[in-house]
Amino acid sequence: MTSSPQTSVAPHLPDAIAGYIASANAHDTQAVAAWFTPDAVVKDEGQDRRGLAAITAWKEEVTRKYRPLTQPLGAETTGDATVVTARVSGNFPGSPVELRYAFTLHGGKIARLEIV
Repeated sequence: MTSSPQTSVAPHLPDAIAGYIASANAHDTQAVAAWFTPDAVVKDEGQDRRGLAAITAWKEEVTRKYRPLTQPLGAETTGDATVVTARVSGNFPGSPVELRYAFTLHGGKIARLEIV
């Protein structure tokens, strides 16, 4: 029996990561922030944003400029991080692109997110 590839099936993700992606795709910046710990750090485009106010401001800016939509393609655990490979489309040159999101969770929330 031949099995068919499951490239269109989203990977199983921890609740905080799935919630972050769903909230981001809905362009709901307040819901995005709710998935982070109070002292979380986001590293994106070479800059660190620390704390919920900075993360909310970052997500508002990204959403306003790019209107990104994220489609998870795969996930793997590396050390204490869950690394999600995703196709991201939006209003930016070269769309869509594949990006890697390295999530570190603590207490069921995102403590660190690095996007490369």
